[in-house]
Amino acid sequence: TNMNVNEVVANVALEYMGHKKGEYEYCHPNDHVNLSQSTNDAYPTALRLALYERLFDLIESMQILKASFESKAKEFAHILKMGRTQLQDAVPMTLGQEFQTFAVMLGEDMQRVKEAQDLVREINLGGTAIGTGINSHPDYPKIVEKKLQEVTNRPFVTATDLIEATQDTGAYVQVSGVLKRVATKISKICNDLRLLSSGPRAGLNEINLPKMQPGSSIMPGKVNPVIPEVVNQVCFSVIGNDITITLASEAGQLQLNVFEPVIAYSLFNSIVRMKRACITLAQKCVDGITANEEVCRDFVFHSIGIVTALNPYIGYENSAKIAKEALQTGKSVYDLTLEHKLLSKEELDEIFKPQNMLNPHMREVKGHK
Repeated sequence: TNMNVNEVVANVALEYMGHKKGEYEYCHPNDHVNLSQSTNDAYPTALRLALYERLFDLIESMQILKASFESKAKEFAHILKMGRTQLQDAVPMTLGQEFQTFAVMLGEDMQRVKEAQDLVREINLGGTAIGTGINSHPDYPKIVEKKLQEVTNRPFVTATDLIEATQDTGAYVQVSGVLKRVATKISKICNDLRLLSSGPRAGLNEINLPKMQPGSSIMPGKVNPVIPEVVNQVCFSVIGNDITITLASEAGQLQLNVFEPVIAYSLFNSIVRMKRACITLAQKCVDGITANEEVCRDFVFHSIGIVTALNPYIGYENSAKIAKEALQTGKSVYDLTLEHKLLSKEELDEIFKPQNMLNPHMREVKGHK
């Protein structure tokens, strides 16, 4: 790859100089273009320059997806729903809070990508074969560092120890690890979207995903969550690429890691796929999500989990008894609490106001001040 570039650069230079291609006595791919360089410092430097730029593309696409979730968080801010832990009813929240969480998760990972991006600013150009700088001019590393900064307008710097920089691929492992983190969390979000839209009659059915296919080949009217599913699969491939990059980095020997080509391929493959996945998820799924507000509210007020809100007022033991009876009889927690005369209707209505169930505040526990 490096020699192909050297030959192209040499021949373009010859044309600029008024010579024919191949007249290497005037500009030679090795003697002139490759002067003070080796494949072992030119190739990694090129990789880092490209990687640094591509990570900007990923951050931009993540911002698009984050903005989509933020928009839905505002749209759904008033919709009361049931929160769940271990797929069991927990305590109330809003659908807006659920979608805002997705946005926050993405925002945190954007910061991690930026931190990993900073690691690839360090280049080893001028180290030549193994980092000792043999056959290079003593001033070459600093001169080329300055020139690269001018050409790219990016803060690339020469490594302080070129021998270490020539053999170490830790920055790629770090970037890949962050990509795996992004993929893992986005895949989890897609799982949630599929769960929340499951049904429509025998599932949660709290949200509706945009219909992106005509239906099942055998089940008329069945529409599958194909956009979250395809993004899941992209995430699986990114996680797989991380294993490849880890093994390739570990397999380096002595003063050089010869497996940087597969590291480069895997990194760019992950970045490009993840970038496209973020945009696809935002534009073809999240932007078109609608909420089934009544379904969400019914789950809350028919849930056993809502009994948690009564703990400070009737105590844990009474709350547990109410929950057990509600499960056995099918009666609501609200009705059973009134039936056992544990609280008045006015007290229950006050406790079950959305603002009292969604925010932390001090409550007077029964029997205590």
